[in-house]
Amino acid sequence: MNSNRVVSAIFFVLFLVATVLITVWATKRSRSSKAFLLASGGISAWQNGFAMSGEYLSASALLGMTGLLAIGGFGGYIYSISAAISWPIILFLFAGPIRRLGSFTLADVLSYRLRQRPMRIATATSNIPITLFYLIGQLVAGGVLIKLLFGIPYWLAVMAVAVITLAYVLFGGMLATTWVQIIKAALQCFGVAMLTLLLLRHFSFNPANVFRLVADTRGASYLGPPSLSGISRWDSISLSIGLVCGAMGLPQILTRFLTVPDVGSARKSAMYATAIVGGFHLMVLVLGFGALALLGRDTILHAGGGGNMAIPLLAEKLGGGTLFGFICGISFATILAVVSGITLTSATTLAHDVWGNLFSKEEGAEPSIRVARVSSVVVTGIAAMLAMAFENTNVAFLIGLSQAIAGATNFPILVLSLLWRKLTTRGAVWGMAVGAISSVLLIIVSPTVQISLLHNELAILREQWWFFPLSTPALVSVPLAFLCSVLVSVFSREPSSEAKFDVLRRYEEASGDQLSQLAITNH
Repeated sequence: MNSNRVVSAIFFVLFLVATVLITVWATKRSRSSKAFLLASGGISAWQNGFAMSGEYLSASALLGMTGLLAIGGFGGYIYSISAAISWPIILFLFAGPIRRLGSFTLADVLSYRLRQRPMRIATATSNIPITLFYLIGQLVAGGVLIKLLFGIPYWLAVMAVAVITLAYVLFGGMLATTWVQIIKAALQCFGVAMLTLLLLRHFSFNPANVFRLVADTRGASYLGPPSLSGISRWDSISLSIGLVCGAMGLPQILTRFLTVPDVGSARKSAMYATAIVGGFHLMVLVLGFGALALLGRDTILHAGGGGNMAIPLLAEKLGGGTLFGFICGISFATILAVVSGITLTSATTLAHDVWGNLFSKEEGAEPSIRVARVSSVVVTGIAAMLAMAFENTNVAFLIGLSQAIAGATNFPILVLSLLWRKLTTRGAVWGMAVGAISSVLLIIVSPTVQISLLHNELAILREQWWFFPLSTPALVSVPLAFLCSVLVSVFSREPSSEAKFDVLRRYEEASGDQLSQLAITNH
């Protein structure tokens, strides 16, 4: 294990050196607000596609997905399927409008046809918790991983991750963050592809042999979807809705469309990201069952982490300590890249939506770089302190809470804003509020919290918590947000919103500059 730690440390240091050099280079090109927060919109389509996939494919995609497949069989692939489904929808539904209407944040898109002040308050109120919970989850994962591999205290590991990623954001801005994510995505795809090839070499380069061996040892039922009924069926449906809608509502993903020069580049970058994410999850399917076939379920479970060590153990078996260290180094890079992207998104929201549009006396001014940097320090500091307190908290729960809020707030309002003429500001605000509140409350009273985290004796006795038996709230919270927005909008007509919707439809294929000239001024 000591030799593995040394190899992991070497790859980790190499990644840090490369990214520090990138940050120094990017600092000279991040003088203005537009350059610091959006890289002046100069990221190319392929670069943004890699960065988007790097933002989305967190450590849980690399470690957690394979563990779920190896331990739970094909039923764990619901996470990958849901992830793959969401990207084509993002491509066709959101890429163009977000690039056309947005300037710095997602709130720019929502407040185009609605009243700015209430929409920016509502969007910031929901997006800050979304990014904060996601950030805490990544810091907890990074802290635990570094603690286990290097033997340093957990609090020091969390602080190390926070300080390193904060350096990317403070000095290099979006340009440095983008290239960190590009390198991380390339390394992640290369590592997974190399593992897949080494695995397939054991099976004559025929994936069918992998599944055949699993069927012989675990039974054919292990390769098919589980037979669900009752609460389990509804729980799976709710989980799928939450994963799909949550991915389409994450602000750190959607605002990446603002870093490219035009609508065409936004759509191309989404196509690249869709291909990368889809190919990655196909390889994960093979690796998950390959780990089960070569290592055995008991070995993976004995390593701890709920199956998260399946990929590192498989790497060690296929390529020894060097490959094990490389995969662990990629995991470090993954966490650093995702944390830096989330931190910058939170800082942009505070600098542009909160400070620039709500407190700044100069209307329409660009967000202050100083405010963005201070916001980055504040957000990272809060997340790091909470991550220290949540050391033993389930990381999936924290990230799930983030996606649950995103799926029930940003996603419904984005869809209605782009597709429904009669949406009003009051309807949008009420929909976001109801979606966020219902998501949090239903998660608190769910079996995930009452049984797994709080060990509520009454809930344990009943096995399924009677108050809300589903583990995820999306089946209720997402339709509830849509319904509330529609009902409130029906009874609060807003002619200016309808007029601006007509402008959107009329000039749907216009460029961002043309549309801004034709658009009706927001009030």
